[in-house]
Amino acid sequence: MLYLYPTTIGDDVLDAMAECDKVCNYVDLPLQHASDRVLKRMKRPGTRASYERLLERIRTRIPGVTLRTTFIVGFPGETDDEFAQLHDFVNAVGFDHVGVFTYSHEEGTSAHGFEDDVSARVKKQRQARLMSLQKRIVTKAQQLRVGEGVRLLVDGPSSEHELVLRARLEGQAPDIDPVVYLTDCDPSDFSAGQFITAEIVGSRDYDLLAAPLTVSV
Repeated sequence: MLYLYPTTIGDDVLDAMAECDKVCNYVDLPLQHASDRVLKRMKRPGTRASYERLLERIRTRIPGVTLRTTFIVGFPGETDDEFAQLHDFVNAVGFDHVGVFTYSHEEGTSAHGFEDDVSARVKKQRQARLMSLQKRIVTKAQQLRVGEGVRLLVDGPSSEHELVLRARLEGQAPDIDPVVYLTDCDPSDFSAGQFITAEIVGSRDYDLLAAPLTVSV
């Protein structure tokens, strides 16, 4: 479920996701910010408190759900304190995947009437700080997964090397999320589209490393 809007995720949607085996337990919910003032200026329909309630409801209704979001830093008028609120929000929630973009002042948007008063240097600094925090969160979560048995979908040879296989967990969307690299295996034994069980044996930056166990359907 990609690029969902906060107001579209009702209990009916969550119940359907929880009950349907064909739907991945994955929610991509671009929240953009966590400061109430910035959200209002962005014309986003929510507050930090309402987002926290929504995320808690999603996790309660769909145990083990993967949460992805994106944020914009350097929006016109964003203060140090408002960025700190966003930083605290990301730390408190512990998203599985986070993307951070710097604000770009573009004609034709409702925000173009605001003064683009956050310097490019500050935007980049805030982006780097938020991604550094997210990397620490992911690193800790990955360490806890070592030894875990998982079900993977084989994508095929890695673009880095034809003898390295790449696969994905249910919580890894194609093209936008990290992947799982398979170790201790003969690539010729597997084909794209195959489901296998594997054991998580380590990590490399945002990606995971796993050793295949069996092929499943």
